[in-house]
Amino acid sequence: MNDREVVEAFVSHLGSHGYPGLKVDCRPDEENRGSSDIDAIAGRFAIEHTSIDTIPNQRRDSDWFMRAVGDIEQELDVSQARLNITIEYDAVSPGQDWTAVRTALKGWVVGIAPHLVDGRHVVEKSAAIPFRLHVVKSSARRPGVFFGRFAPAADTLSARIRASFDRKSEKLAKYQAPGVVTVLLVENSDIALMNDAVLLDGIRSAFPSGPPHGVDQVWFADTSIEGALEFRDFTPELRAPAV
Repeated sequence: MNDREVVEAFVSHLGSHGYPGLKVDCRPDEENRGSSDIDAIAGRFAIEHTSIDTIPNQRRDSDWFMRAVGDIEQELDVSQARLNITIEYDAVSPGQDWTAVRTALKGWVVGIAPHLVDGRHVVEKSAAIPFRLHVVKSSARRPGVFFGRFAPAADTLSARIRASFDRKSEKLAKYQAPGVVTVLLVENSDIALMNDAVLLDGIRSAFPSGPPHGVDQVWFADTSIEGALEFRDFTPELRAPAV
C-alpha cells in the first residue's frame, strides 16, 4: 500500500470506532506547493504519516536482495533435499552483476548442492557468486531451496525514530489548536522482525517523556499482512510513567 492508501484506511478505522462519517477533507501536502505539509485533515484530526524501517535502509537493501536472489526458489525444482541458504545482510550491493549472480546461484543449487552431505556448510565466495553462502542441507525434510539473510547486529531503531518524529512533529505543530487532534501515524510492514511491542519500545527509548512536541496522538499502522491492516493507539502507553 502507498502512503495515501494507509491514511485513507486509518481514517476509515477512526470512522468505525467512534467517529462515524469521518472522511479525508483535504490533503495539505498535495495542495501546498510552497512547502512540505501534513498528509491529511479529516474532521478534527490532522494526520501525518511516516514509515519506520526495522533496520537501516531496509527497503533499499531488500530491493537489492530481491533483484539478485529473490524468487529463485520458485524457479528451481529441488526434489532431493531441503537447502536453507543464508547470506550476510549486506552481501548484495551495487556494482555486482545481479543477473550473473542469479545465474550462478541457480547453477550452484542444481550442479553442486546435490553432492553435499547433510549438515552445515560455508561456501566461500567466487567470481560468479561474490559473497559467502551459509548452507544447511537436510535430506529428511521437505525438499526445496530457501534463501534468507542474517539480520545486522547494529540497533539504531530509537535514533532513527527520533530523527523521523522530529521532522514530522514540526509539520503537525503548526496545526495544534483547540479542538484539533494532531496524529502521527507510524507504519511498518515487516512481519519477520517488527511488531507493535518492538516499535513501542523504540519510541519510548527515543521519547521517554511522551510524544514529541506537536503530536497529540501516536498510532501504529501494521501493514505486514496484505488485506488485514491493523491500527493501534500507542498514546496511552507513551504518556504513562516509566516503570
